[in-house]
Amino acid sequence: MTRIITIRPEPGATATAEAGKAIGLAIDPFPMSAVEPRTWQGPAPEEVDALLLGSANGVRMAGAEIERYRDKPVFAVGETTAKFARAAGFAVELAGEGGLQNLLERIEQRPLRLLRLSGERMVPVNLPDGVSIDTRVVYTAPDLPMPEEMQQILQSGDALVLLHSAGAAEHFRAECLRLDLNISRIRVAGLGPRIAGAAKRGWADKRFARQPANGVLLALAKEMCQ
Repeated sequence: MTRIITIRPEPGATATAEAGKAIGLAIDPFPMSAVEPRTWQGPAPEEVDALLLGSANGVRMAGAEIERYRDKPVFAVGETTAKFARAAGFAVELAGEGGLQNLLERIEQRPLRLLRLSGERMVPVNLPDGVSIDTRVVYTAPDLPMPEEMQQILQSGDALVLLHSAGAAEHFRAECLRLDLNISRIRVAGLGPRIAGAAKRGWADKRFARQPANGVLLALAKEMCQ
């Protein structure tokens, strides 16, 4: 039986495990990073038309400084991020489905000055004409060593590891090599091609979701376990 593992930081790891359970997948959460807030200061509110969020952590970790932009609409990378923004009292103008670049291309309002609230590791984007972005790093996600129980699972049998970011993919591979784990026995599934690419080669199987959405990744995991 394949053991499915998510290495997302909390609360994402638990959320992924719960979403997996809803479609009949048993997913073990073993966070290999921990999200921490970072002190930041944004531009004057009158210099911002809207907020750009590539993760729910952009809201969760932003602290009191985000209150200065309470009246600004939000463009969220996906529905999960949009849900957190709404719960925090923000009006969501648009929730994307295919990553930040796709979201930016769908925004019709021009010109538009966006304040992007991001982590230290951020997805690069190309700016459409008439759109400018002022980026502020509001959280960090330092890497954690692989938990011992997870090591035992990877050593003892068939395992599939879900990778939600390029940084996580790189760190997971580095930990496997540091611990001398046989990666040719481990399968990985990335949230997108860039993330799967960051894991490099040598795995028993490596695939990626055709859309950068958690539900699509879980559907892929279910397919890989059949």
